[in-house]
Amino acid sequence: MEGKERYFNTQSVHFTKKDTTKNKSKARPIYQTSAFVFENLNDMESYFTGEKDYLYSRYGNPNTEDLGKGVALLEEMEDGIATSSGMSAIMCAVLSVCQAGDHLLAALDVYGGTYTLFEQELQTFGIDVSFVQSNGDWKKELRSNTKAFFCESVTNPHVRIEDLENVVTFSKGHQLRVIVDNTFATPFLIKPVHQNVDLVIHSATKYLGGHSDVTAGVVVGSKALMERVKQLVITMGATLSPFEAWLACRGLKTLGLRMERQCANAEKLAAFLKKQPQVDHVYYPKGLSEHGNGAIVTMRLKEEVNVDTFFSSFSFVKIAPTLAGVETSISYPVGTSHRSVPQEKREALGISPQDVRISVGIEDSRDIETDFLQALNQA
Repeated sequence: MEGKERYFNTQSVHFTKKDTTKNKSKARPIYQTSAFVFENLNDMESYFTGEKDYLYSRYGNPNTEDLGKGVALLEEMEDGIATSSGMSAIMCAVLSVCQAGDHLLAALDVYGGTYTLFEQELQTFGIDVSFVQSNGDWKKELRSNTKAFFCESVTNPHVRIEDLENVVTFSKGHQLRVIVDNTFATPFLIKPVHQNVDLVIHSATKYLGGHSDVTAGVVVGSKALMERVKQLVITMGATLSPFEAWLACRGLKTLGLRMERQCANAEKLAAFLKKQPQVDHVYYPKGLSEHGNGAIVTMRLKEEVNVDTFFSSFSFVKIAPTLAGVETSISYPVGTSHRSVPQEKREALGISPQDVRISVGIEDSRDIETDFLQALNQA
């Protein structure tokens, strides 16, 4: 991959391979094919000897390769692979370092879908999971068969910045692999490799794709670790389709520009919401990165505010169970992202029925504030 010495926005624009055909398309073509053809059996054998790159799109495709290697470049890691979703990225990453009979430590304040995957489905693979608080005594949860520690760089929904240096120091001291979900931060704000994290995953559905029109995931890491991840993605059929990979790559080209605007808008909105009498608390990180503090703001409405009325009172802000599109949207953690998390664990994490998670878009910040003000006033 070219351009490792270049700055972020240059890398994100020029990460795809150059077209080597005679006419040299300016835009990367979509290789919308399930398989690649060969002249004869010797030609086909050349794939298995490493002389040719592609055989069957479940094994690899130029578009899916672009996405995996492009995110690896931006994360400053050696290799990457695109997957069918963020959840499949998490599953393949975990299974690459844990097997039946192993034990995983995971931060309690993870996305609800991740919690369900770990709490319910990993058990069927013979992998036990212990959830730990950020300020807990992690040593008490260690077992002789503990193999990895999983956390999010910025948590959902209260946007707490994980102390990755502390996580890595603890984990490496006990020979554990570290897997970090960097979806909320993106490599524009945080590069976990700088703290010696082993594997980084993304739901590319969110900021990497950025336009709410693709479902995808990515795992990146060292070449040695990625060999097993790639084997799992191929064998388990978690491969991303060429068209969705192409869409995510197109979104990746504007990641830096979008994040700059969304972070700036989020900071303004957080400051605005703190002044509103209907708002009890605003969750928004400080000091996340020199490039910004993220584009997610979570607020807690006061008890007397009617949440149903509030959600129904916007003119253009959308209600959505996801985040990171160019349009500002709001989500209800208790009813969507953390619906599957038991109530007692939600309470332990401080997630309230009055919490509203805001994914701030690229609209004019004045219009965003106006829409929130009129919704608050109606509620």
